[in-house]
Amino acid sequence: MQRKGMASWRGVVATVGFALIGASTAYAEESQFAYVYTTDLLPKGAKEVEQWATWRHGRSQGDFDVLEGRTEVEYGVTDKFQAALYANYAWARTYHNNVDGTTAPPESFAEAFPGADDKFVDSKFVGVSLEGIYRVLSPYTDPVGLAIYLEPTVGKDLWEMETRLILQKNFLDDRLITSFNVTVGQEARRLPADPSAAPGDVEAAEHWDHETDVNFGFAASYRFVSNWSVGAEFLNEREFSSFAIKSDTRTNVAWYFGPTVHYGGKDFFVTATFLAQLKGAKDYANSGPDSFVVNGISNADDFEKYRLRIKAGIYF
Repeated sequence: MQRKGMASWRGVVATVGFALIGASTAYAEESQFAYVYTTDLLPKGAKEVEQWATWRHGRSQGDFDVLEGRTEVEYGVTDKFQAALYANYAWARTYHNNVDGTTAPPESFAEAFPGADDKFVDSKFVGVSLEGIYRVLSPYTDPVGLAIYLEPTVGKDLWEMETRLILQKNFLDDRLITSFNVTVGQEARRLPADPSAAPGDVEAAEHWDHETDVNFGFAASYRFVSNWSVGAEFLNEREFSSFAIKSDTRTNVAWYFGPTVHYGGKDFFVTATFLAQLKGAKDYANSGPDSFVVNGISNADDFEKYRLRIKAGIYF
């Protein structure tokens, strides 16, 4: 009788063990966060369609709304390498959103020059992105997860290369997930002549504008019940006015922080993160009344007060 009881308990333990392993596998390929990436990838041969929607809202003055969309198809080439193809598009509406009270477009519509009192409304297809993620170390079998991410983007009068280093560490039997990203994005935009630029200025003629973004992101999420996780994301974004990352080319610095929630089903997931810009932004390119920082908040063309991103994916 005792041996049968022991066998029964061993069966229960084994069943629970396999269930935990299955739970870890089920969560492995999901986008646990909306902004910060993890080292979790699709297994070999698996496919996913993922939809992003990002709402960027608010400035220190005026009206500012940008809606950015991404439609993605991902494929697990191997258990360590994942490839993806994105379509990127955007819509914007701004009015008297500049620090001097004029209307200015967001960075994704930098080719537009609305009048000072115009209401700017426009939409566009931004471009196509390719994505490759290679996992060097897994957080489930190694002390820390490590992955390298590359994403080139090509669009009309636009090219960009984003490189990302991803570190992931799990705790509490993988219920607590933490991830840290270092991202370097270099982009070039061909801009038309600015009719308001002074003769002889670079902006007075058609030109290529170069920029480098260096971003740091940290996120943590805890799975408190089956399929549901909650946590927070923190971003520090730094901009430079050329491809050279030097103190004399830095332009803007801002910080964002907010909550994230994630649901992962058998064949789909949904993740949402809301971020607010924290006070403490810096404008290194302008000072005094020309500064884009108002009450500690950056109003530069690639920053806003609030961000909401929702990501949803379906596996097949």
